[in-house]
Formats: sequence, C-alpha cells, structure tokens
Amino acid sequence: MIAASFPAFVVRAAPPVNGPDAAPHGSAEEVGLDDLPAGDVVVEVACSSLNYKDALAARGHPGIVGRLPHVPGIDAAGTVVASDDPRWRPGDRVLATGYELGAGRWGGFAQYIRVPADWPVALPAEISFREAMTLGTAGFTAAQAVDALQRHGIAPDRGPVAVTGATGGVGSLAVALLARLGYRVTAVTGKLQHRSWLLELGAAEVLSRADAVDASDRPLLSGVWAGAIDVAGGPLLTTLVRQLRYRGCVAACGLTAGAALPLTVYPFILRGAVLAGIDSAACPRDVREETWRRLFGPWRLPSSAFAVADCDLGQLPTAVAEMLAGDVRGRVLVHPRG
Repeated sequence: MIAASFPAFVVRAAPPVNGPDAAPHGSAEEVGLDDLPAGDVVVEVACSSLNYKDALAARGHPGIVGRLPHVPGIDAAGTVVASDDPRWRPGDRVLATGYELGAGRWGGFAQYIRVPADWPVALPAEISFREAMTLGTAGFTAAQAVDALQRHGIAPDRGPVAVTGATGGVGSLAVALLARLGYRVTAVTGKLQHRSWLLELGAAEVLSRADAVDASDRPLLSGVWAGAIDVAGGPLLTTLVRQLRYRGCVAACGLTAGAALPLTVYPFILRGAVLAGIDSAACPRDVREETWRRLFGPWRLPSSAFAVADCDLGQLPTAVAEMLAGDVRGRVLVHPRG
C-alpha cells in the first residue's frame, strides 16, 4: 500500500524576501502521490545515489532542472508497488537510471518514483539495492566507456590507459573495472592524498592532475596512452587526445574541468585517434540492458572496489556542498526513508 504522504528532497525557488538573486534550495518535506509526474510504474525507492548532476540539480541549475519545485536523483533502486504495464508487477525488484529521471522529471530522492514502463531494468536476485546504487549512473557510465575502448580495439596489450577524475564516482569505478579486466591503469587525480586507495583499486600508478596537463599549443605530443577515460574535459582532455598512441581512443563523459576543447585535426588524421562520446541518459534500451548484464555478471566488481558514504534526505545539503566543492571520494548513497 502506498503511503498517503512520504518524504522527498524538494528543491524550491528561494522566497522573495531573500532577494531576486537568491539561489533555489532543497530540503526534506512530505509530498503525495499526486505530486509525482504521470507514468506507468510506481516504485518504492530503497536507495538512490548522489551524482554531480544531482548536486547541480539540488541547487536548481537551470541547465538541468526545467522547472521548480523539483526532486533530484538520477538513480533509484527499489520495489514495484503499482504498475499499469504487464511487464512489471508489484514485488518486482528494479533499478532506474538516466532518461529524464531527476532532471526533466522528479527523481529518486523520494520514497516513491513514478516512471514510464520503458525505464526500469530488472534487478537480479543476487544484487542488492545497495550494490546496484553503488554502481548507479557512475558505474553505468564507466562500463560504457570501457566498452567504447574495447570496441575501438583497445585491448590490455595495447598499452597503458589513463582515467581522469579518478577519485570520483565514474573515475574510481572505471579504475577498478579496467584493472579487473587486465588493463594497466594510470589514475589521474587532483587529490594525491588518496594515492594509496587508488592503488588498492588497481591503478598501476597515480599521476597528479597538474602533471597530466600539457598547456603548450603543440598539435601533437609524444604518444603515451593507448586509451583513456576522461570525466574532466577542458585542458585534460585536450592533452590526452594529443598524447594518444597510433589508433588510440579516449572515451569522454564529463566536463568538470571545462567544456572547451582546443584541438587541431592532427591527432585524428595522422594517428587515427578516436574521441568517443559517452551519453548515459539517453542510452538505447538494448545497450542499457546489456551494460547492466555485464556489470552484474562478468564485470561484477568486488565490494572492496567501492568507497561508499551514506546519507538521508536531511543530510543531503551537506553532501551536495561537499560534492560541489570536490571533497567527495567514491560514491554517496541516499536513503529516502532514513
């Protein structure tokens, strides 16, 4: 039975008394089922996760949040409690990531979500909600990036692979996944205090972010990397592409260091470099299901690969501030029911 009211982290516009330039803010409050967007399936959320996109949404970022009030949370795992579609029945264990969840429509930072029937993915019995959300969009993105490298012929014997933003959600899971598959991984980070942890994840070496950037205007640099997974964009991605070996590949999935990409065509026409873009939100369903099959099967990571912190809805503002400040290591799980 669905509760008449339930907790959610709701982002609202700042009151007029705070001034015209006051930023939206979020807090835990009670909402009802009628507040949720239309959909075919209602899921009781056992666990969600905090991603950088969620942190921006929690501050009402206009590039992510279409209108206020809004509930962030681009990930959710839980149990179906109502369904108008025969593919799903009450009691089914599911996860949902991407699409418009937590961006164009209310997301997983609530006890319940209501979504179109095409969005959920069945969760195997042996996978806990916690493990599913420790992966979440971050793990899903990392797995797609690894797949992109493999599809472009970057096998472990081709040479070293760099991972930027290595202490973050996508980066840390990419390091662990690549190491599990036999790659020699260089973890690139601005947080060298976590060097020991990155080596434990499987990195062969750790490189500081400052040392990884070449600020020169040379169109090509000495070939270093067979491949790379980049969450940073900006100068880091520019350097990685110029440092690719012949027919190397960079899978790009973020822009934490900037959106600009000042490159020439030389890496592409002289070395056959590939820049593969990774988009998790609109990923086709067949690719989505296959990616999760790998993550829950042959690519399943041991629990030692996860660095996890937990929070409830009341603690979310602090967790959001820490993520936006770059002070989060690994994953943050959000528990809507405390």
